[in-house]
Amino acid sequence: MLIIGLGNIGQKYENTRHNIGFMVIDYLIKNIQNTTINKSAFKGELFKAPDFFLLKPHTFMNLSGESAIAVKNFYKINEVIVIHDDIDLEFGAIKFKLGGSSGGHNGLKSLDSNIGNNYIRVRIGVGKPEYRSEVVSFVLNQFNEIEQKHLPELIKKSAEATIELLNKPLNLIASKYSQKRIKKIDEKNCINNTEC
Repeated sequence: MLIIGLGNIGQKYENTRHNIGFMVIDYLIKNIQNTTINKSAFKGELFKAPDFFLLKPHTFMNLSGESAIAVKNFYKINEVIVIHDDIDLEFGAIKFKLGGSSGGHNGLKSLDSNIGNNYIRVRIGVGKPEYRSEVVSFVLNQFNEIEQKHLPELIKKSAEATIELLNKPLNLIASKYSQKRIKKIDEKNCINNTEC
């Protein structure tokens, strides 16, 4: 099994909404036994755990599939899980899906064109801007202060769900871990409320 977290390399992209996939992979790397594999042909950071691989493509988002196909072919991997941001879901949502369209996500488009779309997706809601024209700047910006407070919980739960997907059916994991949000976050009402 290959678990891919989508994101962009470089300090300027760290902690941005588009890098939530990288954040989950980083959490898994810190919390499971793994070995780093350095091979330039893979175009990314690859980590070998006892029963699966973790991949952070270094091709930038739009070419993520080039890294994925290199690893998949070299190790003859058939099953893939992809962790990615989703602007069609409210911040804090976690949803799961097998196959389907890319929904305009450039990382998924690249994966689909290189490895097909028959992979499990861990979709993590990052919210969306008010106007469609602001999508690029929105996903390439950092989470706001309220979101950052809830981010560790979201990353942890997404990572736990991903690991359980290794040996449990998708429908069971979806039933256990799917959520529409962490809680209703309303910035106007949360400014002076420490519980938000």
